[in-house]
Amino acid sequence: MSTPQLYLASGSPRRQELLTQLGYRFERVIVDVEEQHQSGESPAEYVCRLSLDKAMAGVAEAAQPLPVLGADTIVVVDDTILEKPRDGDDAKRMLALLSGRKHQVMTAVTLATAMRQQTRLVVTDVWFKPLSEQEIEAYWASGEPQDKAGSYGIQGIGGKFVERIDGSYYAVVGLPLMETDIMVQEFLSLAL
Repeated sequence: MSTPQLYLASGSPRRQELLTQLGYRFERVIVDVEEQHQSGESPAEYVCRLSLDKAMAGVAEAAQPLPVLGADTIVVVDDTILEKPRDGDDAKRMLALLSGRKHQVMTAVTLATAMRQQTRLVVTDVWFKPLSEQEIEAYWASGEPQDKAGSYGIQGIGGKFVERIDGSYYAVVGLPLMETDIMVQEFLSLAL
């Protein structure tokens, strides 16, 4: 295995695939960060804080002093944050809330070392078609929504609910490629 250029503080297979797609050599670092919304914290502040917390937890765990990438994604509708569903009823409630309307997907990406941290927030507007109760039930039964913010994955079966997006498709998946690539290049160039 070649020497890593950075660490990824995420267990998300989607983030791993996207970071691989960018062509960087990385190792995963396991972090445990409590995802608890604080009183008075806006959705944007919340997702940026989680991203930074994950990256800094990764810095603390990393075996080498390489940049650590942390990221978090939330779905927001009417200023309500929709994270991963607790159970089937919670997922069905979220999908019914998203049905036939626009929502926002906020993905924050942080690159961090012990000396430097940088966070970028990417907000994408997503419009869902109206969903029937049967579609919601069948989608939950597919198993796909269980570990996804807002109870859907645009890159999977859930993509059939999306009428259109305005913003970054990859940010909706979980890692905005262009913004991440720019940040990693900047961090790696400073390390030379």
